[in-house]
Amino acid sequence: MLKRVQVRQFLAVVDTGSFTAAARQLHVTQPTLSSGIAELEKIVGSRLFERERRAIRLTEAGNRLLGPARAIEREFRNAEALVNAAPTPLPPLRLGVLTSLPSRLVAAIAATGSAGRPLALTEASDGELRHRLADHRLDAALTLLRTGEAGECLIDEGYAMILGEDHPLAHRDRLAPEELAGETMIARRSCEILAQTSRFFTARGVRPRFVLRSTGEDRCLALVAAGAGVTTGPISLVGKGTVAIPLDGYDFRRRIGLVTGHGAQGHDHWGRLRQDMAALCAKLTI
Repeated sequence: MLKRVQVRQFLAVVDTGSFTAAARQLHVTQPTLSSGIAELEKIVGSRLFERERRAIRLTEAGNRLLGPARAIEREFRNAEALVNAAPTPLPPLRLGVLTSLPSRLVAAIAATGSAGRPLALTEASDGELRHRLADHRLDAALTLLRTGEAGECLIDEGYAMILGEDHPLAHRDRLAPEELAGETMIARRSCEILAQTSRFFTARGVRPRFVLRSTGEDRCLALVAAGAGVTTGPISLVGKGTVAIPLDGYDFRRRIGLVTGHGAQGHDHWGRLRQDMAALCAKLTI
């Protein structure tokens, strides 16, 4: 099979008029060049050069090869020019998203992208997202803002009871914890305040029966909408078929913001990403 390096070696000998000058031009040793020309002659089945004492000249086979060889090299250079002129595609922004974010927000983020660059989304808990940021496996994460942590808050919301819209208590403005003692509950294992919620109900003597414990937010909410049970959660999770009702004493809140990896804060695309995330979060009904 003919190789470009052999074509270049052949043309270098033709253009410089000697093997010594051609080797110097190509930055190879003369034995390497001679070996390459010998391989090319084996491929075409004929000698390409007549080696004389003071000069070399092309054989008839060499003259036949010269035109196609120049055309091949010209096409290679044209291809290289086109490749070098084409803009290098930007790598995707590796964005982590908190597991308990509403699916409609995550879907909007995935569909929109940011700053002309694609997104590669990773869903995980706050702890795992921060671990991945520290290991440089993520560039940024839309996650919980911790106390005293710098960063623009994009979502600030409370938690409530989430019931199916046909539930007998769905019309209420507020609920007392004791009213839920006989309810069937659905445990959202992705909830950031799962332990605090358990202690909240236990302290008030409420020990409901659980029909499902799951990390799948959509599955939990589907069961709530179907009337299979009730759950607690941030009010942004409320969607079709469900309602959120404040619960007396259950005053937890969460703040969601964009946390960037080390060294990313000064880049323009992160400012654009914050703007895009802020616009999408603002569309949530909270």
